[in-house]
Amino acid sequence: MTMSDSTSQGCGSVHCACSGQMQIVPASINGIALHEPGEALDAETLRERAYTELLRQRAVHQGLLPRFSGLVAPTLNEAERHVIEAMTDDEVVSPDPTDDECQRYYEANKNHFIVGQALHVRHILFAVTPGVNVHALTQRAEAALLDLIRKDVPPGRFEQLAAELSNCPSSAEGGDLGWVTPEDCAPELANELFFQSDSRWGMGVHPRLVHTRFGLHIIEVLGRKKGTLPAYEEVADAIRQRLQHQSRATALRQYMRLLVGQAKVEGIELEGADSPLVQ
Repeated sequence: MTMSDSTSQGCGSVHCACSGQMQIVPASINGIALHEPGEALDAETLRERAYTELLRQRAVHQGLLPRFSGLVAPTLNEAERHVIEAMTDDEVVSPDPTDDECQRYYEANKNHFIVGQALHVRHILFAVTPGVNVHALTQRAEAALLDLIRKDVPPGRFEQLAAELSNCPSSAEGGDLGWVTPEDCAPELANELFFQSDSRWGMGVHPRLVHTRFGLHIIEVLGRKKGTLPAYEEVADAIRQRLQHQSRATALRQYMRLLVGQAKVEGIELEGADSPLVQ
């Protein structure tokens, strides 16, 4: 659980005069409470305090910070935070990517490095809003899509349906979004339009619905600028930095799982491990 556990006082019998009232038990790490009794924290703040306390206790164990005699986790000052950052720099080891790994990443993700690519698209948005019947909405979107991919679809039909059905302001322009780049799109739409390994995005109406955080889209490609792919040597440094960042993030997650697995954690669920994950 992510909020504090509750325990009841009293035997619970209807014949007993004891109170049976609920008492809030603070979440704790190795017996050190993460908040004052009765203090209410949201789940994210509580997790942040838990991980900070795990790191503080690790620094104490390593002799880098003085022992703490209080019952509630202290707030770290700037000097203590620097100590913990230096400790994690020493203890969290992440391998540097090899040249072969960087080259393989480039080969597998070439579409992400293309410069100047753009598509001229128009769309019909079926927005998913609170309370909407998603099943019925999907049926409406699929019916409109089938209408548009017929061989005998009349000219102007896309604009007509966009004006009638689309929940996007572009409906006033027949759904026309103009020329868009990956940076102009929501990440999931950019992935669909630009970053797929196959060449599914030809000209015309895409034969299936596209799902994004905004809802369901019918998309038609009206024009394409292919852009240019830089040589590997031009992007090698950026790829190395990206892979280094990913490796560091993975190693840090493993390190925290190890600390969680070694600690007595009460009143909050943290991702842990029973065996060492960081070598």
